[in-house]
Amino acid sequence: MGDIKSALDRRILIIDGAMGTMIQRYKLEEEDYRGERFKNWKSDVKGNNDLLSLTRPDIIKAIHKEYLEAGADIIETNTFSSTSIAQADYHMQSLAYELNVAAAKIARQAIDEFTINHQPSTINEKYIAGAIGPMNKTLSLSPDVNNPGFRSVSFDEVSGAYYEQVKGLVDGGVDLLLIETIFDTLNAKAAIFAIKKYFRDTKKPELPVMISGTITDASGRTLSGQTLEAFYTSIAHARPLSVGLNCALGAAEMRPHIEELSKLASCYTSAYPNAGLPNSMGAYEEEPEETAHFLEEWAKEGFVNIVGGCCGTTPEHIKHIAEKVKKFEPRKLPLVETAA
Repeated sequence: MGDIKSALDRRILIIDGAMGTMIQRYKLEEEDYRGERFKNWKSDVKGNNDLLSLTRPDIIKAIHKEYLEAGADIIETNTFSSTSIAQADYHMQSLAYELNVAAAKIARQAIDEFTINHQPSTINEKYIAGAIGPMNKTLSLSPDVNNPGFRSVSFDEVSGAYYEQVKGLVDGGVDLLLIETIFDTLNAKAAIFAIKKYFRDTKKPELPVMISGTITDASGRTLSGQTLEAFYTSIAHARPLSVGLNCALGAAEMRPHIEELSKLASCYTSAYPNAGLPNSMGAYEEEPEETAHFLEEWAKEGFVNIVGGCCGTTPEHIKHIAEKVKKFEPRKLPLVETAA
């Protein structure tokens, strides 16, 4: 893998778009998710998109390749919910490690096949980001409105589940680790702890870590109540490669928060908004040209180093974004004073 920092200093990098949106296009049924291996599984598994890395790897690889063709420099593994805690919804806790290894290998196959079909001189280096989602249980919020102090999971349980995920992603061959869609910073801190512990335990070279939070509404706060500045301060100790925002908001609503983050962060910044806000039916209607227009402005203003799309975005969105931002210089890192 080429040095991603030198790439980030030269140009704005493109991260891929939504995985779920693309999977929906295949109109899969229960039997597609089950495959032969899980034909007699005791519970329904339709909707467990991460499972497709085992039962329909052809679909996941095809989606990765569509994003690579669209101009993505960074593709995310299909592992947003590949922890034992999240997989418990389907009684598939034991598959967590295997899901992460498989997803990372599929992403690598997609890049290898893409590279074979293109002249090396015509393409940039491609990177695999191991996607680490926020989980379906939180450390900061009680699931019981009548008992604010109750937690359905402990810090050790969350960090342990993330540790297993990190091990799978690294063993599968990812280039980066991406802690994304953070609405509970304590969960993110558990992921950071797990990553640091894994590399300390294994003595392997640490992989760069990308961190991406979620501002849930116009208040400019995360779901667990932090302002953007508080969120950044809470995770800065991890010395991430990049910090950014994704999901929850469309680009129009995300703009002021990206501008603020670009002034706060001493590292690279990333932004991958949804394709607008969902309509009454939960669908995203913002056209690729519209999303690209917003991100073009962010690039022109010097707010970003990495851009892409989240919910509702497609390879067409990524293609338009890549085309619009390529003429702009990446955001320059601020000069950090050091003690004499």
